[in-house]
Amino acid sequence: MTEIFASLGPACAQADILEKMFLEGMTGIRLNLSHSGLKESEPLIQNFQKAANRTGVAAEFLIDMQGPEIRIGELPGPLQLMEMEELVFSAGTKAVSCNEAGGVIPVSEQVLRALETGDRVLLDDGRLELVITSVSGKVTARVLRGGLLQSKKSLKIVNKQIPGPVLTRQDMENIALAKDYGVTALMQPFVTKGEQLLQVKRELQKRQLGHIRIFAKIENREGMEHITDILPYADMIVIARGDLGNDMPLWKLPAAQKMISELCRREGKPFLIVTQLLASMVQSPFPTRAEVSDIFHAVLDGAAAVMVTNETAVGKYPLQVMQYLKKTVAEAENYAAAGQYKLSL
Repeated sequence: MTEIFASLGPACAQADILEKMFLEGMTGIRLNLSHSGLKESEPLIQNFQKAANRTGVAAEFLIDMQGPEIRIGELPGPLQLMEMEELVFSAGTKAVSCNEAGGVIPVSEQVLRALETGDRVLLDDGRLELVITSVSGKVTARVLRGGLLQSKKSLKIVNKQIPGPVLTRQDMENIALAKDYGVTALMQPFVTKGEQLLQVKRELQKRQLGHIRIFAKIENREGMEHITDILPYADMIVIARGDLGNDMPLWKLPAAQKMISELCRREGKPFLIVTQLLASMVQSPFPTRAEVSDIFHAVLDGAAAVMVTNETAVGKYPLQVMQYLKKTVAEAENYAAAGQYKLSL
């Protein structure tokens, strides 16, 4: 049976909503720990556990780690980036002003040193795009694709890899609390080699948490190129189409997903498909035809699990999302199982 994960957030924070989502077919929940910790998320976790107990579901609790992803620092408040506007990248973890050249975005010294004139910079999973216009005296950039920028959003310099720690201090703190909060699986971001997973595994074993499954997120071309080195150390491969789609022309993404899917099937390694499965349902009670077709074919390709993110974390219709996701998955499973498929309406 295909595992069905939702993401925990304000939209599905109440125990009664989560209970209904379990009854509709949800088998587990993902908690994004990029910006917060297990302790800070305790009320959400308690509601998730209460709902699972009420429905009798042995639910998976999956934590999505901070990992080596590069992020901006803290802003004084949300920063609206307008196309063709000029702004400044500065060194530090916090910006104290948003007045200079339209805005100041704090980044680590490592990122600042890596920036060169002409570099394209993607922010917030590629939603915002800038180009570096000068690195003389200060690093300035022009906005190519604007929008609202919040603190601690992801940053990627196109065609450049900036190494970060496999486990951040925040990750270590969350692993130390994992047993207390009933964590059953862990998602490791931006995996590019097997040694990274070994480091995570050693940390889990040191804390008697060897039972926790490790999900390896493939989020760039480097991860794809070293997938055979990663496979032996992962319990599940995650085809994370958000950042993976930022690291290549978007029209190449379907082939990348197919390639990873086929390799995982051949090697007998379970894989999970995530990102924008039902993105339109953040605002709409109904999905698009393309979205349900995408889910159907992901399951036919052998996905052991599917996951929605913003659709249930912040979307308007988390229960309807789960209904469409489960029914589409079930239809694909029936199609795969039947020697001669019969359409029933």
